[in-house]
Amino acid sequence: PYFHERLLDKPFIKGMKFDITIVGTTLRFIVTNVSPKKCVRVTPETRVVISEKPAKELEKLPRVRYEDIGGLKNEIELIREMVELPMKHPEVFERLGIGAPKGVLLTGPPGCGKTLIAKAVASETDSNFYSLAGPEIMSKYYGESEKRLREIFEEAEKSAPSIIFIDEIDSIAPKREEVTGEVERRVVAQLLTLMDGLKSRGQVVVIAATNRPDSIDPALRRPGRFDREIRIGVPDEKGRFEILQIHTRGMPLDEDVNLKELAEKTLGFTGADIEALCKEAAMKAIKEHLPTIKRMEERLPTEILEKIKVKRKHFLDALTQVEPSAMREVLINKPNITWNDIGGLDDVKGLLREVVEWPLKDPESFRELGIKPPKGVLLYGPPGCGKTLLAKAIANESNANFIAVKGPELLSKWVGESEKHVREIFRKARQVAPSIIFFDEFDSISKIRGRTLTDVTERMVNQLLTEIDGIEELEGVVVIAATNRPDLIDPSLLRPGRIDLKIEIPLPDEKTREEIFKVHTRKMPLDKDVNLKELAEKTSGFTGADIEALCREAAMNALREKKRKNLRKIKVRMEHFENALKEMKEKMEEMRKKRKKANSEFEPGYI
Repeated sequence: PYFHERLLDKPFIKGMKFDITIVGTTLRFIVTNVSPKKCVRVTPETRVVISEKPAKELEKLPRVRYEDIGGLKNEIELIREMVELPMKHPEVFERLGIGAPKGVLLTGPPGCGKTLIAKAVASETDSNFYSLAGPEIMSKYYGESEKRLREIFEEAEKSAPSIIFIDEIDSIAPKREEVTGEVERRVVAQLLTLMDGLKSRGQVVVIAATNRPDSIDPALRRPGRFDREIRIGVPDEKGRFEILQIHTRGMPLDEDVNLKELAEKTLGFTGADIEALCKEAAMKAIKEHLPTIKRMEERLPTEILEKIKVKRKHFLDALTQVEPSAMREVLINKPNITWNDIGGLDDVKGLLREVVEWPLKDPESFRELGIKPPKGVLLYGPPGCGKTLLAKAIANESNANFIAVKGPELLSKWVGESEKHVREIFRKARQVAPSIIFFDEFDSISKIRGRTLTDVTERMVNQLLTEIDGIEELEGVVVIAATNRPDLIDPSLLRPGRIDLKIEIPLPDEKTREEIFKVHTRKMPLDKDVNLKELAEKTSGFTGADIEALCREAAMNALREKKRKNLRKIKVRMEHFENALKEMKEKMEEMRKKRKKANSEFEPGYI
């Protein structure tokens, strides 16, 4: 009665805090729910329920709106259908004679917005939000973990409408047959019981998040528990542009900042990565004015604050420090090689544009014509002829994420590990599509089955066949493989529908060699006497890598002369190239003799 009297005639809304002094002690209370309206006044007839749970444990309702989330329009629509509609209009479900969903499972890479969506739904539906991280539930004491779970579900039912958000659910609900601990098994069983026993169906919804959905106990993933699984992927260019707009709306941007350009440059970035990028760019802007800021002891005057602007160069600097988290395990730096960096090979470039760049940049045209683009390309030819360079250039030109895999690195002595590595690479590639998987030394992991002494390469080939041409479509992912021994590759991988296109990268002809010389000498201070056409004529049988090494050696000859004669400046002359060419030809001849001698030790015949 005393407590009730203190509240009489006072208005209250949900989330409001107030203090009451009882026996000399001031206690703080939080209003967790009001009914029947959003704002109520306490009368003698009002029923006041006091929770035993301390106020500090109740999380403040996060003020996140749908407009604060960029690039996830379709995912938000799906979750609104599943959560918001039953909470706001339960009569629709009653009319159709169906039960409202109990749970939604959000899957996707870290930082893609799973927690943010859950908070936005709670905020927009004006629900109580109970957030718990999987590992926090676990306790070493018997029955303690299950008790914590029961308390949260009971509290949520009392304060309905409520949303229970379980982050990292895979840590408290792993597959029971794969765990050794008894605690995990009991927690999974308790969670199943609680979800089945939810009485306030539609008014209490469980939203769980994980980036490892295959690790969760399958009993949780059936309808009636987690009724819908929603995949939150890495945002595309349009989505990244929306996220950039959200995170820079309160930022004083300079006129040279182009958000569309930044959206193009942030391939593979999740929402959290873009937020980190914007913060880093802002910090770069602050550092620029740091000397002025340090001199001022009091609050900075308006004229100085107005000078602080985030410029394009700040974002570009930040891009070198913030890398996409979704690609951290497999990413090599995004290639900055363009077609102009590759001399000659115009026919090969044209073919690669058609089979790789067009499908990744304009998939709609292929759908309109009712055809499927090739899934893979095999580049074969002698070492140093530019296979890897071509793969990097096509990845850059088609604005795709580039995942480079060296064949031998996939092999493991443990049974099943090599195939697991292949599965993980393809899973990551699908996650960050459009992407290109580049297998270097492809023959090391795709040898003809039946001809190897170990089973590992046979299992690797089977795994590759499944991934490239399996039940799960390889959409927005192109496989490029490179080898100098195409004869060793299993023929089943090279049939149509798998690695469809085989492109030979030959040794460069004279015209191509001249183009390669132009590429590798364009930043060199060349003397007038340097004749690239003549050099191309003299380097018959040289690969692109050999020509690059020749140009480097010529420049080093010039540098040695500069140091020896103590000159201020020097240009690379024809004699520097000729000396380098003479040295390289001698080395190549020596290697050829060694190879010939080694081969002569093995006589043809039978053992």
